[in-house]
Amino acid sequence: MARERVQDLFRQAMADDDAGAMREGLERLLGLSDGTGLSADEEYELRSAQFVMEMPQSGERIRGRDAMREMQRSFPTPPQSVRIRRVAGAGRHWVLEGELDYGQGPWSVVVVFELDDDALIAKETRYYAERSEPPAWRAAWVEPIDGGREAP
Repeated sequence: MARERVQDLFRQAMADDDAGAMREGLERLLGLSDGTGLSADEEYELRSAQFVMEMPQSGERIRGRDAMREMQRSFPTPPQSVRIRRVAGAGRHWVLEGELDYGQGPWSVVVVFELDDDALIAKETRYYAERSEPPAWRAAWVEPIDGGREAP
């Protein structure tokens, strides 16, 4: 991942409300474009010094890109796979909807990204959900989401 290229894509996304540019930037950030996978050090380069990450479900906040990088380096079981389902947003605010697999089945993830003037990530808010079986009583009104794809 080249930091400058990702920043350029983030700038384009902010200026033109370009979801395609933002998706490409996130794919590069997450190591999906080149198959290298997640890298705490490369992500660090695209976070502002005042970076904040929040996980409301667990009531946790990480302040500073240094603390975030150290938490990522210490993570005992990084995801085996990461998949982006959808990217939407405008200006400085973007949402990634995706799927992570830690080796025990997929988890859904939604990440809200807030970018600063330099097209660096100033804040992330992350929501995680483990896959669950739907209750039978809803069957008459729902259809299965096939492979996690977006509806047409």
